[in-house]
Amino acid sequence: MVSLSDDVVPKHQRSRFFGYYEIVRNITTVLGFLVAAFLVQNGYWREFFWGIGICILISGIVFLTQIKEPKRGMQRKELSHILKSDLISYDFQVDRKIMRKTMLSKTNRVALVEGIFTCILMGSLIILILPYIQQEPYNIAPFSTSVFLVCFGLTGGLLGAIVLARLCDKFAKDHSIRRLPIIIFSIIGGLIFFALIFFIPLPPLTVEEGKDVGYLMTLPIIWVMGAFYFGSRTIFSLYLVNQSPILQEINLPEAQGQIISWNQFLESMGRGAGPLIAGILLVLTNANYQIVILLITLCIIPGIVLWLFALRWFHEDAQRIKEILEERAETLKTRLKNTSQ
Repeated sequence: MVSLSDDVVPKHQRSRFFGYYEIVRNITTVLGFLVAAFLVQNGYWREFFWGIGICILISGIVFLTQIKEPKRGMQRKELSHILKSDLISYDFQVDRKIMRKTMLSKTNRVALVEGIFTCILMGSLIILILPYIQQEPYNIAPFSTSVFLVCFGLTGGLLGAIVLARLCDKFAKDHSIRRLPIIIFSIIGGLIFFALIFFIPLPPLTVEEGKDVGYLMTLPIIWVMGAFYFGSRTIFSLYLVNQSPILQEINLPEAQGQIISWNQFLESMGRGAGPLIAGILLVLTNANYQIVILLITLCIIPGIVLWLFALRWFHEDAQRIKEILEERAETLKTRLKNTSQ
């Protein structure tokens, strides 16, 4: 998806595109919480897995048959004028020299390594919040939790994806480096709001009270918790809509899919390690969620430091990509001239 968007979406609309993409993901994810919680509570978990599997299969077939791959490099300023011709196409491939020169640049390495630490953090958060509010003494039922996520998490994600994504595009229109401070702010601010949830005095609830959504919504403290979760999701969304445009800026068109694959592989390691680390810390602290969330917070420090270094290196890495594309544009011009003759 990131690779395709690099050839379809204009540079000044990248955050907006990823914002809309996140809207779809947020809506369907929260819808999944609701549907899964309802079906599992009523003993229909097998039907859920069969149904969602069939839907994924159908979606894959539709994508395969309906989506036409765009012309590679068409949205790059250095190439767009020459690629308008039907007689020429961008057919350059990644080799070891280009990989070392561009894909292993300093800013790329920052994004790759930082992704591990940030995803350890993000992978831990939901694992921590769900048992915290669903177990004794709070007893908020899974379906009530899903409603909470819809009311506060979805709206926060939508605000970040629709409004803030547009602002990011405007702010970074002429200077892409401005996305880096936004990423740093999103990591710090999003975590602070989320961590505050574990320090508000939630009232003890009976099992029946935890199932009563209407009753829960009458409690002011639930709205306070919702406000913190809303703020966390809103600010975290800035990370999602700015990281991919940064990676697109410092990588060649033919490397988009590969660099994102590297990034997602390392992020998956972080997401997998996050719940494990959180579980170990809960055991060691005798389920003291407040201490655990403070310890997990330390995971953001390496990511923040790395992004601060990237502020020094981004211009150099982006300029290197620009120079390579300008050279390739001249090569394509020569090809077009020879083809026309």
